[in-house]
Amino acid sequence: MWKSLVGDDEEQGESLLGEDSGGLCSLSPTQRIYGFAACLIAGLACMLLSMIVFAKPIKFALLFTFGNVLAVGSTAFLLGPAQQLGMMFDTARVFATAIYIGCVVIALICALLIHDKLLTIIAIIIEIGALIWYSLSYIPFARGMVSELMIRLCHTEI
Repeated sequence: MWKSLVGDDEEQGESLLGEDSGGLCSLSPTQRIYGFAACLIAGLACMLLSMIVFAKPIKFALLFTFGNVLAVGSTAFLLGPAQQLGMMFDTARVFATAIYIGCVVIALICALLIHDKLLTIIAIIIEIGALIWYSLSYIPFARGMVSELMIRLCHTEI
């Protein structure tokens, strides 16, 4: 598995770590994996620590949103920032990405500028939904299955 990650296998034309970055990234494959793991662990730690300050929605929103951004951005270490942005704004997930980024911005505005606890909690709930929808865009057929399931669960006959 390590050889397929770092691209040591000669019959595999392209590695998962995006070695064809054109010399823009000077990190070795091992450093990229360490960077990914550190960023992901820091993001998850921020999200978990945000549960401690849940009673203070503004601090919760800041920690939770920062953790989200770190966790989502951690894959840039593996793929490279250009490929990560290219995948985020691919036609299949451009709307999910825009909604997620918009929700992150709205949550930060509610927490930092407006200082309204109710709006901050609503923005965080929407941000979680947007993150789930964005994450589902990377799994083939997942958004279609979830949409179909929600239609079947919420469909009522009057």
